[in-house]
Amino acid sequence: MNILGIDEAGRGPVCGPMMICGYMIEADKIEKLKKTGVRDSKMLTDKRRRGLVPRLKKLASDYVVFRVSSEQIDLLRTETNLNRIEIAKMQEIIRLLRPDKVVIDAPEVNTKKFSQKITAGMQNDVRSTSIRQNGFYLVSENFADKKYPEVAAASVIAKVERDKEIERLHREYGFFGSGYPSDERTISFLKDWIKVNKEFPPFVRKSWMTALAIKKEHEQKKLMEFAM
Repeated sequence: MNILGIDEAGRGPVCGPMMICGYMIEADKIEKLKKTGVRDSKMLTDKRRRGLVPRLKKLASDYVVFRVSSEQIDLLRTETNLNRIEIAKMQEIIRLLRPDKVVIDAPEVNTKKFSQKITAGMQNDVRSTSIRQNGFYLVSENFADKKYPEVAAASVIAKVERDKEIERLHREYGFFGSGYPSDERTISFLKDWIKVNKEFPPFVRKSWMTALAIKKEHEQKKLMEFAM
């Protein structure tokens, strides 16, 4: 039986892409996966995460990482929300890898409703009893990356891939920290950037409240300077 764990990295930052990973492994290899020491990516150092990735990929029967750019997020958010963007990508991963069982780190508190959203339009793919022979079983839980090693593996791969992308952006645009709104280095970079360039660089999620607030503050300052 193939078990698919799904998790993301970069859901909340104002800078950089969101990465969604599907990590599939045979059930009889789960114990070997546990022995690698894989855990929720936030509980591991960067060095440990990167060191784990080759071992995780070797154990996997298959895996995939989807990159959702800042531009895509901004465009899609004109019609939908981040949760639905994530759900659509998760459905795509499930259809692509065709697992027997799926375990998802649910981004919504109501995991039952979240599961219903995942299975919407996938009725022929989902099975709720052991009698049916086609489709998959679905488990959606909050903090699944702390409980299920296959989800932890997905979280580690997604995090490493996002970190690589952030490093590339640092080389291209200059250091801007982690890209999260709580990072003072990120906020300083965005304020300095818009002061000089008037618009944010393409890797910034312009629809985020953080970006909107910084832009509004900049425009108000320019108006005050003009009025003086």
